Formats: sequence, structure tokens, C-alpha cells
Amino acid sequence: MALQCGIVGLPNVGKSTLFNCLSNAKAQAANFPFCTIEPNVGVITVPDERLNKLAELVKPKQIIPTTVEIVDIAGLVKGASKGEGLGNKFLANIRETDAILHVLRCFEDENITHVDGDVNPVRDKEIIDAELQLKDLETLEARIQKVEKQAKTGGDKEAKLAFDVYSKIREALLRGESARTVVFDTKDEIKAANELFLLTSKPVLYVCNVEESSAVSGNKHVEAVREATKNESAEILVVAAKIESEIAEFETYDEREMFLNEIGLQESGMNRLIKSAYKLLNLQTYLTAGPQEVRAWTFLQGWKAPQCAGVIHTDFEKGFIRAEVIKYNDYIQYGSEAAVKEAGKMSVEGKEYVVQDGDVMHFRFNV
Repeated sequence: MALQCGIVGLPNVGKSTLFNCLSNAKAQAANFPFCTIEPNVGVITVPDERLNKLAELVKPKQIIPTTVEIVDIAGLVKGASKGEGLGNKFLANIRETDAILHVLRCFEDENITHVDGDVNPVRDKEIIDAELQLKDLETLEARIQKVEKQAKTGGDKEAKLAFDVYSKIREALLRGESARTVVFDTKDEIKAANELFLLTSKPVLYVCNVEESSAVSGNKHVEAVREATKNESAEILVVAAKIESEIAEFETYDEREMFLNEIGLQESGMNRLIKSAYKLLNLQTYLTAGPQEVRAWTFLQGWKAPQCAGVIHTDFEKGFIRAEVIKYNDYIQYGSEAAVKEAGKMSVEGKEYVVQDGDVMHFRFNV
């Protein structure tokens, strides 16, 4: 399931440094705008402690985690919506992603220039928001022109619904608010809004890039971002990209753990970022466990058993008969599939079963 999170931000905020920490693909991290012109794509392993615990019990030949794609998109600047600074290409790259990781510079460093002269993450956020909103307004104006006449004079209910939805989003954008802040009452309205594929409707995670001393508790810049985004349906994550790049250099798990303990972190910022990106995409994980492999499989929250079976192979979905389901905690508690069955804790589910995160699944099918 190739869903992507796009890393965006102004130049010199630490986007490429973060990407380098996340991926073995080394985007050029340089102290000038547009050092990354083509988007770099990294396939990132999603940390999941459950895999190792299952593997301790099952002792498989291999462990296969699930992944998410991260795209490093070149820095945006004022005027991007009008093509400034290769803006059209960058905006097109953002459009192709499913969610946005918006990196904000929340650190002071006189050796790294800021395109606007001083550190102000709220201003930086508003610059990019404005460019994305302007591009969305272009999209909306064109759509409104197509349906307005039918909506007002033709008695077309679908056109009327679309016109009302488009107008509501347009009003929000004109107020300087993103499309994701608009609330709709019905499924039809939500569907009409989603079909626009607007840039500012994508889910967003604000990544506050701080200096080492603020890695645990944040700083005044982070607090300013929290205040500025309190009315958005968005999350905030604090990371110190410079430290994360040092952590990435350690070869062993123990070395990384020791370093994290020294600076007061329980988990690396990269692990937290990957997990947050996975959640941002509305993704969950089910597990399979056997002597050949213990494996994590990605599915969209709310999917039913046949759809999840299709993640393994389309034949599994076409010929779906039933799913044998063990809750992860039960598997760990009883220690084996056989013991779970003996305790009566394995359930047999049909086509309407909504798969839950962490379910250990075995699918029966016939093609």
C-alpha cells in the first residue's frame, strides 16, 4: 500500500536533515534554498515492538515489518502558488502525497541563514499555508464556475450540493483558513469535498525542529506553534534533527539507547515521527505469525476482513471464506497459537468483521 507523507517547509528548516535520518537515501543538506529539486522518496520501516515479542514466541525464520513512504519536497517560498522558486513543480509534488509533514524551524543558529532573516515558525507556517490556500482557491474558482449555473437555475441536486460545499470551503480559504478546518454534516458533503483533492485538506503533522537543549520539553517557539494551531485538526511533534542525525550514526541498538537516556528521551524522534506519520495516514497494522515469518501488514482503519486479506494477495480477497483472529495481548499471554485455541480465545470471523490494529490473523480462502 504505497501511501506517502510529504515533508514540506521553507528552505533551511531541517527538512533534508530529517529525511536523511529517516532514510538511507541521502538528500543533499546544504545551507541554501532549493538544494532538493526532485523529490527524494524513502521507504521507511515502521517501528513495531509487537513483532519482536511475537518472534520470541514463534521463532520464525524472518521478521518483516511494514513500511511507509516519505517524500522530501524542496523548500517552498512566497509566491510558490504563482510559480516563484520552481513553485509549480513543488506544489504538484505535494498534491501527489497523502499527508503532509510540515517542518518548522524552532531553533536559533547564526550559522544557518533564514530566508526571512529571523526565526519565527508561526510566520513560516502562515507563508506555506497561504501558498497552498491560494492554489486551492484557483482549483475552487474553476469548479464553482462549472456548477454555479446548474446549482442556481437547473434544479440539479448534485450541482447544488457541490456548489454549497465548494462555497463553504472557499469562504474558509478567503479567511486564511485551510480546507481541513471546514466541518461538514453529511457523508455526501464529505464525499464532494474529498473529490476536490485540495492541498489544504490533507492531514498535517507540524514537526518542530529544535536544538538539543529543547529536545525533551520544547521551547518558546514550540509553544507559539501550539497556540497558532490549536484550532486545527493537526498534531505537533518536537524533534531535534541535529541530534537525530547523530543517533542515526550509532551502529548498535544499545549505543542508541544509551545516548537517548543521556539526553532524557525514551524514544528517538525518528521513531516517534514514523509512527505519527503512519497514524496521520489513517493506517493500522495486523500481524501474521508462523514458522516462516512474523510479519506486519498495513491496512486502512475501518477495513473489513476480506479487504485486509487482499493486502496479502488479491486471491485471498476474492476467495475469502473466514478469518481466524487472535488478539495480540492474548497471544502474548498464552504463549502460542495452540494455547490460545485451547483457552477459547481465538475467534472465527466472517466478511463483516472490522479488523483491529494488532490483530493476529489467519485467512481461509478458496479460489
